[in-house]
Amino acid sequence: MTTLGAIFAPDLPPERLRSAAVAADRAGLEQLWLWEDCFKESGIAAAAAVLAWTEHLTVGIGLLPVPLRNVALTAMEIATLERLFPGRLVPGVGHGVAEWMEQVGARAQSPMTLLREYTTALRALLHGETVTTDGRYVQLTDVALDWPPTAAPPLLVGAVRERTVSLAGELGEGVIMTGETTPAALREAMVHLRSGRAAAGRTGEPDVVVFLPVHGALDATHEAQRVAELADAGATHVVLLAIEDDPLLEDLVTFIARDLRPLVP
Repeated sequence: MTTLGAIFAPDLPPERLRSAAVAADRAGLEQLWLWEDCFKESGIAAAAAVLAWTEHLTVGIGLLPVPLRNVALTAMEIATLERLFPGRLVPGVGHGVAEWMEQVGARAQSPMTLLREYTTALRALLHGETVTTDGRYVQLTDVALDWPPTAAPPLLVGAVRERTVSLAGELGEGVIMTGETTPAALREAMVHLRSGRAAAGRTGEPDVVVFLPVHGALDATHEAQRVAELADAGATHVVLLAIEDDPLLEDLVTFIARDLRPLVP
């Protein structure tokens, strides 16, 4: 079954988050997604608030830009949330926007090297391992979490280009694709995602999260068709994004849970 969700974009003021999260939880929405855009809202702080305000909602963070964050700190934060709210967190990491990373003095000369080192270390830490690594960007000496998750949450990787999609298959439990992803582009990406998994000797199908922009009047039949096309191409999670808060996010989450969900297998 395709999982459905909505996005609380960081363009919205933080004080709107509680009403949207509570509306989503009451309506029975499966997932609410957040992300970190410079210089707007923290993905971790927002996720902690949503998880505390709600009882059933799964919270995705798609994504945390790795140049901004020490990997040990990210591991500590994810582990804490997972232990507090088991099974309700889906974290994602990625390159971040190059211009913003430049603006804060964190742009990596080799973003792929950084993402590889970071994802490898983060996944190991979340699985309770003691990590020592002397990479180009990630250096850790005998680092282990005192409170690792009982079960590590699925770690996703945000990707656009084929090399990063392959890395998501190799090192992550799946991939997060942008709102510009068409069904045809997703089919092509799936080839690289599965290739990355195969190269790493990993089995099973990956999680594939695709953001789907919507705007204006909501039509359940129309949106169900769009979701079906992405699901047919490989999406396991389709997450709707209201452009410029039109429709209102509180209305969108109710629409997804009550009108769209019955039409999506």
